[in-house]
Order: sequence, then C-alpha cells, then structure tokens
Amino acid sequence: MSADRSSQLSSQTSYARRFAFEHLDIRGQVIRLGDAWQTLMQGRDYPDDVTRYFGELACVAVFVGTGLKHPGRVTLQIQGAGTKTAEGVALRRSAKLAVVECTHTLGLRGMAASGGGEDFAKPTVGFADWMGGGTLAITVQNSDSGQMYQSIVPISGLSVAECFEHYFDQSEQLPTHLWLAATPQGAGALMLQKLPKADERDADGWARMEMLASSVSENELVSMPIELLLTRLFAEEDIRLYAPKTVYSNCTRDEEKVKNMLRSLGREELESTLAEFGEVIVKDDMCNQEYRFDQSAIAALFDENNIGQRDSKV
Repeated sequence: MSADRSSQLSSQTSYARRFAFEHLDIRGQVIRLGDAWQTLMQGRDYPDDVTRYFGELACVAVFVGTGLKHPGRVTLQIQGAGTKTAEGVALRRSAKLAVVECTHTLGLRGMAASGGGEDFAKPTVGFADWMGGGTLAITVQNSDSGQMYQSIVPISGLSVAECFEHYFDQSEQLPTHLWLAATPQGAGALMLQKLPKADERDADGWARMEMLASSVSENELVSMPIELLLTRLFAEEDIRLYAPKTVYSNCTRDEEKVKNMLRSLGREELESTLAEFGEVIVKDDMCNQEYRFDQSAIAALFDENNIGQRDSKV
C-alpha cells in the first residue's frame, strides 16, 4: 500500500481519507469520527437508534463536505413525521428533527431529537421506519456567491446508506456503495465509487471490491486504523492512500453573538421574560450550549449598548 502519510492515525482522531485502487478505475474514502464525535455528543443522551442514525448522517455530511469545490457548507436535515393510529396515538419513534452541518474545511456540528409517544414494544426496523414518512434534505451553501441549493433525498430502503447511495448515483453519476456505523464511542464510514473506465480495466473489479468490502464490521468502521482496515478488506489489491483531512468540531462558545441577539429583542421583552421566569436562558442546540442571563446581566447588556452608542457620537 502506497501512502502520502505512512504513520497510522489514532482511533480517536477524526479525519476523511481518500484512496484509490492502483489497477482498477475505482476510488474510495474512509471517514473516521473520534474526538469530533465525542465533542458533538457531549452532554447528549440520545436513544440508541437516534445515536446511530445521527452518527451515520454526520459521516455522510463529511463525505459531501470533502467534495465541495467552493467555500461554504452542506447541511443534512431530517424532518420526521410520526406514524399514528386512528386515535392519534404515536406507534413508533420518529425523528422529530436531526440536523448535521459540515463546512468545506470539515468543521462539523449538529443536533438530533426524537419524537414523543414511543412504543418500545414496536422497535424501529430501518431508517424509513425511523423517519416515519418525513423528509430528508441536503442544502449546499456557497459562501462566495451566496447561492444555496437544496435537494430532497428519497427515503428508500432500510438504511441511511441505501438512501445516500441513490443520491450519489444521481448527483455524481457514479455507482456508489456506502457502509456506515455509529455508536456512542465513535462513527465511521467506507465509500466505494465506480469510475467510468472501471469495466474496461477489469470487468469483474467492481463486483469483487463490493463483495470484499461487504465483510466490514461496525467495530472496524468505528475504530480500526485505516491502513489495517484496507489491508484486511483488500489484501490482494494495490492501494494508493492519500493524505488525511482533519475533521473537527465547529462549535465555539460565542457569548457576544448571543448578547447582540438579545439586544435586538429589546429590553421590554427581556424584562417580561425575567418577570415570568427569573432569568433569560438561550439554548444553542447545534452546539449543545446554554447561556443564562439574570436581572443584572440583562441590565448590563443595555448599559453596555448605551455606552457604545454614546462613544460613537463623540
């Protein structure tokens, strides 16, 4: 195996890494979310199925992010619709909301929430069942031009992988196969894509690589070093492994931004909230952070603002 970087990456490192089969017109990519996933999940107590699908969506967001040709970001969003009886009682958990955002530099953030009315005697059997008839959208934003493009991904098959295989087939015009896994400890993914001249170079190559890759396990996707993973799956193949791109948590605490938002609401509205609840609480769900402001903090907001206005007139 040839590589632009010979040292093995820690299982806790988060990265995207491309590879290519030297004698086949087939390429691939491995996503490994370790420390970035741990940061994303810190303080969140999602049910097992929400954790699984949220992590798989995060891996897909990174796949799309690595393909951006311009500064910007990609957002994957699920809006679930519950399955209900005639009496209006929910039968199964649906994804109330899941959002994952990845920038062109592979900064990652997101959140998820399950719907209410769960019936644990009727567990979900696949992604379409978990979605409960909802929608899955991909939005790509170009920071340079300000343009935004959105695609609705058909909910097909029993897995996140099957949904996005169809999406990549259509958007990139390349047969694509995905293997995804996510646990509370980490998330990982493997992608293979068949390039236009694959059949000319080896008529059986694509089917053979798919068969070999299909033996990958959840644990291998989540934690096995990439060199060992590719050697285990494709022992007889010559593989060129390219340099990794770091995936990182894109969440920072920005109290000044929150203060400016509160000022825009006006003192009267904030005073009303204080009178009812005793404090103003702002929750940043995407980064799982909370900002609290008591009476004195709210007063200081507007005192600081008035000082700034007076200073600007001097």
